[in-house]
Amino acid sequence: MTSNETPELPDAEATLLALVERMRGAVAFDAAFVGIYSGGAWVAERLAELIPGNHSLGFIDVSYYRDDYARTGLKGGARRSELKFDVDGATIVLVDDVLFTGRSVRAAINELFDFGRPACIELAVLIDRGGRELPIEAKYVGARLSVAADRSIVLSRHLDGRLELSIEDEEGTSGG
Repeated sequence: MTSNETPELPDAEATLLALVERMRGAVAFDAAFVGIYSGGAWVAERLAELIPGNHSLGFIDVSYYRDDYARTGLKGGARRSELKFDVDGATIVLVDDVLFTGRSVRAAINELFDFGRPACIELAVLIDRGGRELPIEAKYVGARLSVAADRSIVLSRHLDGRLELSIEDEEGTSGG
């Protein structure tokens, strides 16, 4: 696909429901959902509501753990990670909106281990766009899309909580 081509984007809400169906019955009843800010946090909140079980909810900000931090500096909007449950021995489903290079997921795993040693970590993503630079693969995927490397798939949330996908030109940094 060339950078001039724009793929047909799936409806974010329908993709979320497809992800829920793939996870339902497969995810541990007591698995904690940990969303990577910001899109992954929105998806994790929705998954915790839609998947039966007793799911703790937490959020990770990978800003200080990114491997491009020294080169690009801290991006605006850094947030505090919130994990209000014991990570030691927990089954964790790490949630992100778009999986691309795998670098944001690697950073999130590094930060999770600062909080303790989970029994296992599974990865759920709304969109897997390929293009991995690290050996990271999602166990649960809402949809797979092919998008040119110089474009970004962006998840936004409306005031009423609805999710929406769009494509934007990349701004020179490698995504997650």
